[in-house]
This record gives sequence, structure tokens and C-alpha cells, in this order.
Amino acid sequence: MHPLTNDLIPFNDFEAATREVLSYLHKRLGFSLWMMTRTEGQDWIVLQAEDNGYKVEEGMVFQWADSFCSKMVEGLGPRVAPCSDEIPVYLNAPIGQQVPIGAYIGVPVNRSDGSLFGTLCAIDPEPQNVAIISEQPTIELLARLLETVLEYDLRDAEQQRLLERYREEARTDSLTGLLNRRGWDQCIEQEEARAKRFGNPVCIFMIDIDGLKKINDSEGHSNGDELIQKTANSLRDSVREVDLVARIGGDEFGILVVETEALGCEALHHKIAKKLSKQGISASIGRAMRMPNQGIEAAAEEADNAMYQDKKRHRQGT
Repeated sequence: MHPLTNDLIPFNDFEAATREVLSYLHKRLGFSLWMMTRTEGQDWIVLQAEDNGYKVEEGMVFQWADSFCSKMVEGLGPRVAPCSDEIPVYLNAPIGQQVPIGAYIGVPVNRSDGSLFGTLCAIDPEPQNVAIISEQPTIELLARLLETVLEYDLRDAEQQRLLERYREEARTDSLTGLLNRRGWDQCIEQEEARAKRFGNPVCIFMIDIDGLKKINDSEGHSNGDELIQKTANSLRDSVREVDLVARIGGDEFGILVVETEALGCEALHHKIAKKLSKQGISASIGRAMRMPNQGIEAAAEEADNAMYQDKKRHRQGT
């Protein structure tokens, strides 16, 4: 028997497995660009790339509807096109007007529930030999294997989130039971690492109680503390178990929302505003989605600016 080699060591995660698959496919089939992508709404996000000419970088975002892959997933074009210009739907796709594409390979990568996660795909500026069509079963098999790794990795990430939430009890604000600023910063760092790996959507909310200082000065700090607690309870009741609520300042709260698209975050915005209003709480709210090429910290800053704009409108009575 031959001794075990490094080639037999299991992959640590989906990212590592994907990089090996992209490298293998490039060595086997050529093609200037191999990618693992994620689709999120109208966005087509590059998670990993084996690039040898197109200057595509991980974290880049393209329009999903412009891509060959969107047509492939709809069943309008083949998964392997040695000469993509011979396929009308690929010839007319906007991405073909942006970069030179002579040949295309693409297969969907799905979640266990059948929903689309993204695609394993490749392009080359020159048409390829028709013999590559015979490689389709191998590429599809590799995509199915990556789906299995992906599903285990995503489930593990979900369990890690829940475990982190339980550990957050040691980093909580004593008045509200929410995370304090230190706990918030740590969770933002952890979630950013996941977002880079999986490309999942993240939304940040910033909420500031209006007029808390006035209440403390005129009615006493006990009434101010009661208002803070009521606000914390309202925010906690508005979100899911996997989302995160923190008291990050005296009268300021943050919410981190995961795996929810922009429309879902807009609906949550209305839900939060309605619940606070029902409790007689006046608050300014700002939100922002994480952009793959900027990160959660930038989204938090954008949400903070939006919150201050909302507070300015409140002061002006608009």
C-alpha cells in the first residue's frame, strides 16, 4: 500500500474545496477564467476565481441578468458551448458586449432545498474544440460534490452563529440584556468573515432614541432607563433568532441582519418603526446593505449616516 499523501487530506471548508476544483478544471480544460459565483437578487457575486487574463477579482459584482449563466439556469442555453457565438441567447447577452467570450461552460450550484446558490462557470476569449462537450458530466459531478461541501459548511456556519449568540451573554449590556459595544464589534468581525466566504447578504440598522437626554433631565434617569429598556425589547421582538441586536451607545442601538435581501430589510425597517411607534417611542432609523467589495464596517457607517439624516428630518418636523 502506498503511504497517505497530502492529496488525500480532506478539505477544511467550501472555499478550500472550490479553489482546488477551479485549479483542477483550469489545468484539465484550460479556459482563461473559472469562477464560483453566488446569485443574490440582481447581483452576481464572484466568490472565488481562477483568472488568467480577464482581471476578475474575488468580491466583484456583476448583473445576474447580463450573464450567460442566467440564461443557462433558465434552460435557454447549453451548459457547455465550445463556440458561444453560435448560441443566439449567448451572442445577445450583455456580458458578451463587455468582455470577449468565445467559449463558455456553466453549471448551477444549488442548495439542498433546490434553490439556486450560484454557478460554477468558465469563459475563454477564443472558441474551443467541441471535444470539451464530453467533459460536461465531470464538471457536473464536481459541482454536485461542491454542493455537498457547501451545505455542510452553511449548516456549520448557522450552528456557529447560534453558539456565538449564546456566548454573547458574557458580553451583554446590564441594563437591556443586549450585546454591548465590544460584543457588537466582535460579531461584526465574525460575520464579515462569513460574508466573504459565502457572499451572503448582510444588512445593518442603526437606531437612536429621540430626546433621551431631555427625558433624563426633566423626568429623571429612571424614566430614561425605562425608555431604553422598552426600546431594546421592541427591537429584540422585531428580529429573528439568528439576527443580532446590540446597545452600542447610551441611546444608540445596532441590528445585524443576515441572509436577507434588500426588500426583506426594507420590510423589517417598516416593522421596527411600527413597533416602536406603537410603544410610544420616537427613534431615528438608518439602514444599509453590505456591499461585497466594501464590507460590513462600511455598511455600518452608511447606516449611521442615514440614521442622522432621519434624526435631522425629525427635528425639522418632516
